[in-house]
Amino acid sequence: MSDPEAPRNEEFMFHPRQVMLYILLLGLSMLFLSLTMGYLYARFTMNVPPVQVPPLFFVNTVVLLASSFTMIRAKRCYLNDDTTGYQRNLQYTLLHSLLFIGLQTVAWVLLFRSNIALNSSTTAAYLYVISFVHLAHVVAGLPFLYLFYRAAKKHMVDPVTVLVYFSDPEKRLRLRLLTLYWHFLDILWVYLVIFFTINLLLRS
Repeated sequence: MSDPEAPRNEEFMFHPRQVMLYILLLGLSMLFLSLTMGYLYARFTMNVPPVQVPPLFFVNTVVLLASSFTMIRAKRCYLNDDTTGYQRNLQYTLLHSLLFIGLQTVAWVLLFRSNIALNSSTTAAYLYVISFVHLAHVVAGLPFLYLFYRAAKKHMVDPVTVLVYFSDPEKRLRLRLLTLYWHFLDILWVYLVIFFTINLLLRS
C-alpha cells in the first residue's frame, strides 16, 4: 500500500530551501564533530580530567525530546487538517524550547557556583562552548517557530482561511523544514550528553 504522504514529500525533495537546510545541517554536524574531537584531543594529550556533566543537562534532554514529540504531533495535525491540535502543539513546542533555554542558563550558573568556570580547565571550556553553540541554534530557530504559531492563530479563524492555510504547499514545505531542523537539534543534544557522560565514566 502506497504512503499518502509520499507525493507531498517528493514534491519538495529538491527544493532550494530544503537543499540549503541539508547543507546547513551538514555544516553543523561537522562543527560539533570537530568540537567533540577537540575535547578528546585536549583530554588525552594534555592529560586533562573530564568535566562533570550538570544534572540539568539530563533534564534538558527530556525537555528537548518532548519538544520534538510535540513538533511531530503538530505536523500530523497539519496533515490531518486539525486546526486546534496544530495550534496547541506548536505552542507546546515553543514553551518547551523556552524552558530548555531557561534550564540551560540555570545549569551554567550552577556550574559556575561549583567552581567550574570557563577558565577552570580545557575540558570545562569545551563544555561551555559546545553547549552555548547548541543553545544559540535553538535560539536561532525560535523566531521561525513563533512565526508559525502566530500565523496559525492569525490566519486560521474560519473554515475558509483554514482551508487556504492547510492547502498552501509553501507552508507545508516550511513546516517540514522546521520540523527537520528541530529534530536535528534534539538528536545533536542527545549525542552531546552521551558523549560527555561516556567521557566522565571513562575517567582515567
